[in-house]
Amino acid sequence: MELPVIPSFYHFRDEDFSSFSNEVFQYQLVANKVYEDFVGRFPNTLLEHLAPSGFPFLPIGFFKTHEVYSGLLCSEFFFESSGTSKQVVSKHFIADISIYEAAFSAAFQMLYGLPDQYCILGLLPSYLERTHSSLVHMVKSLMDQSGHLLNGFFLNDYEALYHRLTVLEKSNQQVILFGTTFALLDFAELYSLPLSNTIIIETGGMKGRREELLRVQVHQKLQTAFTAATIHSEYGMTELSSQAYANEKGRYICPPWMKVLVRDEDDPLKVHVKGKGALNIIDLANIHSCSFIATEDVGEVFEDGSFNVLGRIDNSDMRGCSLLTV
Repeated sequence: MELPVIPSFYHFRDEDFSSFSNEVFQYQLVANKVYEDFVGRFPNTLLEHLAPSGFPFLPIGFFKTHEVYSGLLCSEFFFESSGTSKQVVSKHFIADISIYEAAFSAAFQMLYGLPDQYCILGLLPSYLERTHSSLVHMVKSLMDQSGHLLNGFFLNDYEALYHRLTVLEKSNQQVILFGTTFALLDFAELYSLPLSNTIIIETGGMKGRREELLRVQVHQKLQTAFTAATIHSEYGMTELSSQAYANEKGRYICPPWMKVLVRDEDDPLKVHVKGKGALNIIDLANIHSCSFIATEDVGEVFEDGSFNVLGRIDNSDMRGCSLLTV
């Protein structure tokens, strides 16, 4: 079966989702050996013209134990999840990096506009210390698109970040600061300054370095330290090619080629388009791996398709993208 032709992410319409997701499902069912074997475990499953909620969703743990790809594994490039030294990490093989880059660029522009409006900063310790971080790749690419002379990553040099933000604030430059939660909180405890031109996007992740807090508590601490700053959140993970963003109102919004559903924790075959439960994700940008992922996050999906993350399934590994509850 031929690879489906991907509609442009920049022009992807909501009405494209159902038909294209069915094309991708039929393709991956024959092109992805891991997914084919998994779906084969479901007896009497009608595999044609399913509604998106009816697709079998591959448990995310398969990315730790198998090479999950569709078609030929024609690339040795991969992204790798973070984790402690005792954890087995996930690998997501990327056959075409341009698809990943087009997806995150289009999603960013839908919410924030063109990157060249901003100076883009990254406070991403633990991610910067790894060589296969999808988050670092995304932020670096957005910096390249921005082209601002003061773009930059910061590992543990909070003083340098403080001075950089001070200079940018004085020049009224619009700024986006991507930061892991624990690093943003560490920075907020050391420095405070009004940031009227800055959007802070926390990417989640305590990594066991700090006490777990509700997301609203994290945002309150950041707003107290950085008066007037806008606090947003990003939801993404190694096994996905797309990201959802939450603005100051708190709910995550997916780009039109990504959809979040909920499954019953006691019966994973019962999947719903709204309500509370474990999160299933359809990410059509994952066309070369698997687009139908059963995550280990628990959340709530609302009528309009937006969602919140409420926590983790018991005994699942810590993940940088989803430790915080709402």
